[in-house]
Amino acid sequence: MSLIKIISKDFDIEDNLSEDKLRQTMVDAFAYLIDNDFPKMIQILYKADVDQHKLKALLETVEGKSAAEVIADAYLIRQQAKIETWKKYSVK
Repeated sequence: MSLIKIISKDFDIEDNLSEDKLRQTMVDAFAYLIDNDFPKMIQILYKADVDQHKLKALLETVEGKSAAEVIADAYLIRQQAKIETWKKYSVK
């Protein structure tokens, strides 16, 4: 399963984005959710199994990035980790 395929379950995104474009799309999406639909953002992060304590620590300590960037990066890293786990345990 591809990263874009997983993310497209939560977001309406193009299926041929570069890694940089995908990250920027996620930053923009989370910036919008922070300002306009915080409960939906929490639901997406919960469903993606982003560690809330780790995310809170990142938001408090990371400098030079917006909250949307920190959240988008954490979300993307978690989704990528899921793919790696699926690959590791999938029947070959």
